Amino acid sequence: MSRVDRAGAFPLGDRTVRRLGYGAMQLAGPGVFGPPKDRDAALAVLRKAVASGVNHIDTSDYYGPYVVNELIREALTPYPDDLVIVTKVGCRRGTDGSWLPAFSREELTQAVHDNLQHLGLHSLDVVNLRLMFDVMKPAEGSLAKPLSVLVDLQRQGLIRHIGLSNVTPTQVAEARGICNIVCVQNHYNLANRADDTLIDQLAGDGIAYVPYFPLGGAWSPLQSSTLSDVAQRLGATPMQVALAWLLRRSPNILIIPGTSSEAHLRENLAAAELHLPDDALEQLDGIASTTSA
Repeated sequence: MSRVDRAGAFPLGDRTVRRLGYGAMQLAGPGVFGPPKDRDAALAVLRKAVASGVNHIDTSDYYGPYVVNELIREALTPYPDDLVIVTKVGCRRGTDGSWLPAFSREELTQAVHDNLQHLGLHSLDVVNLRLMFDVMKPAEGSLAKPLSVLVDLQRQGLIRHIGLSNVTPTQVAEARGICNIVCVQNHYNLANRADDTLIDQLAGDGIAYVPYFPLGGAWSPLQSSTLSDVAQRLGATPMQVALAWLLRRSPNILIIPGTSSEAHLRENLAAAELHLPDDALEQLDGIASTTSA
């Protein structure tokens, strides 16, 4: 059994993936824009992740743009039979690297075709509709019109399953009234617990929840002496503890930590084997209340 297997598995559409996956966003250049500083190193990280048992990779054609998907294709084709690649549409990049909404039928259709081309696939396993009513966080607004475009592309066989990203519980309910939703990808971690109720509801319905920014991300980094203290006591890194906490939080949580370093990748994968004793869990659960106080 590989260390990744110890994290368990959960259904993602009609496939089952290991709960510890890999997010490929960091393989692009600074700001997720342009090519990587070291292309060979980026290819090596992808190959090492899959060789280590990862069979769930998160990406998007607007990472780079195009750069990350082209790296995935070069590193991993022919793709392993059990590999599930999840991508996102709904955003495009400005010439200055800005993140811009791309919700029109033409933009969404082109994005799906671009993902297919750059990944070298005939059909995409999962496509998440990334809402952009607010770039930084979920914001209310109907998703019916853009989602209907993905449903049409699914009927054409270009998409197998549909997911959501950067969404509110209201939008999740709206989407589930339109089509089958297999996953929700939102910002969630020890301190950012707004989706607690949503996670439990999705778990009851067998729908995966994929948290991003387990340490807060570049815009709102998680700074917690409690996390550092627990990590030191367990002989682990804060990132490993944060990932292990997510794995314990709910069985439907699939984590996708990203890195461009093989050494960092090994550290992240080791989180699957990290046991959090009850007293450590109690301390970590307190971070959210302390942060919101």
